[in-house]
Parts: sequence; C-alpha cells; structure tokens
Amino acid sequence: MVCLWGLVYQLLSSNYSQFPSKEMIPVAANDVAFSIHAVLLTAFILFQVFIYERGTQKVSRVCTGITITVWGYAAVCLILAWPNGSWLWLVTRFNFIQVMMTTIKYIPQAYMNFLRKSTEGWSIVNILLDLSGGTANFAQMGVQSIDQDSLENFYGNVGKLLLSLIQILRSKCLHYHGWNFSTVNQCNIPKGK
Repeated sequence: MVCLWGLVYQLLSSNYSQFPSKEMIPVAANDVAFSIHAVLLTAFILFQVFIYERGTQKVSRVCTGITITVWGYAAVCLILAWPNGSWLWLVTRFNFIQVMMTTIKYIPQAYMNFLRKSTEGWSIVNILLDLSGGTANFAQMGVQSIDQDSLENFYGNVGKLLLSLIQILRSKCLHYHGWNFSTVNQCNIPKGK
C-alpha cells in the first residue's frame, strides 16, 4: 500500500514539474493516499455486496448501469493515458468520476427521507464524517493558499474544491432532514403547524 502511494505520488509530482509554475503542487501526498484508501474500501464494499446474503434485495438496474459506465470510462481513460504517461490527465479524469459519484451518492437517501418525511433507520454519523472531511479539505486548501500567497490550490485542484463544497452542501441538506423530520416524528407535531 505504501509503495503504491509513493509510486503514484512520484508520477504526479513529475507530471506537475513539467509546468513552469514555481507554485506548490496542488495535489498533495495525502490526497493521493486518501484516493487509494477510498478505492480499496469501495472494492471491499463491492466484494461484500456479492458474497453476503441479500434476501430479496437486488442491486438496481440504474446502479448497475452507472457502475458499468463509470468502470468503462475509467478503463478507456487508463488505456488512453498509459502509452503517453499522461498520469496527470488520468488523475483529472478519475477526479471527475469522484465528483460525479459524490454528487449522486446520497440523492436516493435524501429523496426517500423527503418523501417519507422521516429519517428512521438512517444514521447521521457518516454525514458528520463527510461534513468534517469536506470542511477539513477546504480549510487545508485555504491554509496552503495563505501560506503560498496563491490560489493555485483552488484552481489547480478543482476536483478537491468541488468535492469539499459538495460534501458540505450535501451534509447540510441531510442534517436539515435529520433535524426536521426526526423532530416532527418524535414530538408528534402535526404537519404544517
């Protein structure tokens, strides 16, 4: 794992060094480590989906279609980047995938919470982790930008900026659901009053 992280970070650093800018590299080593960690955990979750009993539950066709499309897009990008060593371009494409998947990840949950006007069976812990992660990412970019006296961290790593903002906005939306729907249901307050 550490060797993979070091290899990927070295490849990205060498790609960034081709640009004449004397500013810092906007993709930090912790960004690479987090991405590798996320891919491994997602693979582990997918593995569990296939091996554990699900009863009558099935993976929806929409989810299957999105998964096949994303993996196909990733494979095509990898095939295009490999001969030229365009690793920075490849990471940018993967970053786009990550932004899109993060955008749609909690839409079904938010929609169902809204329809049912309930958050029963739903835990806010992961949302709190997303909120703290998005806030910490945004703060890290801000501190590094102040330190470097440059906005390179924001416009040089648009994916990280978008992920931070999406996580913060989505977390606030789901916090709103958790607070309003659980309060209404627990206090037996009639709707509209």
